[in-house]
Amino acid sequence: MNRLSALALGAALVTASATTACSPQKSDGDAPEAGTAATDRAKADPSRYLSQPLVTEIYTADPSAHIWDGKIYVYPSHDIDGPTPEDDLGAHFEMRDYRVLSMDSIGGKVTTHPVALDVKDVPWADKQMWAPDAARKNGTYFLYFPAKDKQGAFRIGVATSKSPTGPFKAAPQPIKGSFSIDPAVFTDDDGKSYMYFGGIWGGQLQRNTTGTYDPDGSKTDLEAPDKPALAPKVAAMADDMMEFAEKPRDVQILDKSGKPILGGDTDRRFFEAAWMHKYNGKYYFSYSTGDTHYLVYATGDSPYGPFTYQGRILEPTEGWTSHHSIVEWDKRWWLFYHDTQLSGTTRLRNVKVTELSYNPDGTIKTITPMVK
Repeated sequence: MNRLSALALGAALVTASATTACSPQKSDGDAPEAGTAATDRAKADPSRYLSQPLVTEIYTADPSAHIWDGKIYVYPSHDIDGPTPEDDLGAHFEMRDYRVLSMDSIGGKVTTHPVALDVKDVPWADKQMWAPDAARKNGTYFLYFPAKDKQGAFRIGVATSKSPTGPFKAAPQPIKGSFSIDPAVFTDDDGKSYMYFGGIWGGQLQRNTTGTYDPDGSKTDLEAPDKPALAPKVAAMADDMMEFAEKPRDVQILDKSGKPILGGDTDRRFFEAAWMHKYNGKYYFSYSTGDTHYLVYATGDSPYGPFTYQGRILEPTEGWTSHHSIVEWDKRWWLFYHDTQLSGTTRLRNVKVTELSYNPDGTIKTITPMVK
């Protein structure tokens, strides 16, 4: 595996502490151009990157970070180098298990824990264990994950453990009424939890518009650029955190004039990677725009929305996908994200962290992931 030298990694952790699912990426601003030459230049000079990989012994992506009992736990995808050719629906993302990362502080030592859950131990799942998330309630830890079932449809499963690092035991069936990808569970101040999920293209949201999976549905989206874009979904969780307490509903994302973001507005419409956090009483719904490679956000007054688009969190990183989480640690806010610094390959990513800042009006300052 490609990895940073010990010296570079040490410098990386200092940098992180201080500053701190397809087709080729387009060139945009400070983001590197696609291609081997650009990747080699970047890899030859780690200082080009705003922050450095948290771990180098495995490939990781889609980091969902949580703070429990004074410790940081990150629940990422575990990328592997499989044989499937790249395509627009992400068949080359062949992940089959999860491993949890933990650390006592940002920039401190990161521990990579043993396998927390393997696809072979999920009775209903066939393959592609994509971006997970986790939650905790009454001493039990819940791992939520998407995987394709035996019919090739993405569903969302849940597994439990008494330890935040696992191993986790999967429920025998996926969550009833679940579909698509990228579960993210937000627990509000009143203790009530909500799952946000969905993704277009390979995430199959466009193949679940009727409530039943259509394997022959659109490859990309609604194919209606002048109509409201496909919406991500939200559902309150049942008290036991194992099922939905209600039928999933649309998460409405509006522009500042109160009109829905359109399907053709690829710089702002939802693609995948939902995340929710709360800041100064406001709900911040953030997500990836996918083929335009931005992390963006919208704000609202309720966990159900509607949410008004506000702007970008992160400019394009190296690599095609972008997926993140946002947490508060030590009275500062942090953005966990990924790129392809270690491999230069779309399917083999590495997770990172950098500090996130707000303006006095509550808007988020846009982060540029490349510094040279």
